[in-house]
Amino acid sequence: MTTTSTPHIDPKGVDIAETILLPGDPLRAKFIAETYFDDIRCFNEVRNMLGFTGTYRGRPVSVMGTGMGIPSISLYSYELIHHFGVKNLIRVGTCGAMQKNMDLYDVVIAQGASTDSNYLDQFNLPGQWAPLSSYRLLEQAKRIADERGQRTHVGNVLSSDVFYGADPDALGRWMKMGILAVEMESAGLFANAAAAGVDALAIFTVSDQIVTDAKTTPEERQTAFTSMIEIALELA
Repeated sequence: MTTTSTPHIDPKGVDIAETILLPGDPLRAKFIAETYFDDIRCFNEVRNMLGFTGTYRGRPVSVMGTGMGIPSISLYSYELIHHFGVKNLIRVGTCGAMQKNMDLYDVVIAQGASTDSNYLDQFNLPGQWAPLSSYRLLEQAKRIADERGQRTHVGNVLSSDVFYGADPDALGRWMKMGILAVEMESAGLFANAAAAGVDALAIFTVSDQIVTDAKTTPEERQTAFTSMIEIALELA
């Protein structure tokens, strides 16, 4: 641990592991810690954005909620990387499937994250940069999923700033470009990690099928998506 606290994370002396899982929902972070970790210690309660450190099969690992959207995950991931020395950041969450061959509870591993956000503009790059995940983490996650017999899809996702969109045709245009699924955070996470030279990955469970309009329940979104969590924990 390199910093005592920040305005948004106050560990009160509890270490934050170099590998951290990042669900959007702080209650999902609590569920992950209580279900999978040994020797659990809470390292953050600021703004109720709960974070926990423990061990998984003897290896130190942390989990913390990030809230919704690129601004929120980018704030927390920046502080975790630059102030607390986190090296491996793994987003775990839900997504809306955008291709017909995808079913509820399939796992999506994001190779890249397209976005309609302006977050990347701050880097002042002389062109359009494609936010990618860590190939090291991606390769390991795919191997673990295959060994478990988990149905997965690997490719490009959309990190959108828009949940209730005014343009009814927008998602259709992304679908035509082969986007697998839509979520709201990964592009910011991948950008922060790339700029800092650390590793990031995003793993999702399909909670909604946009093409067929199939949906899971809010309760299932909070607690039932264990396969992606177990894949992510193996990366620790």
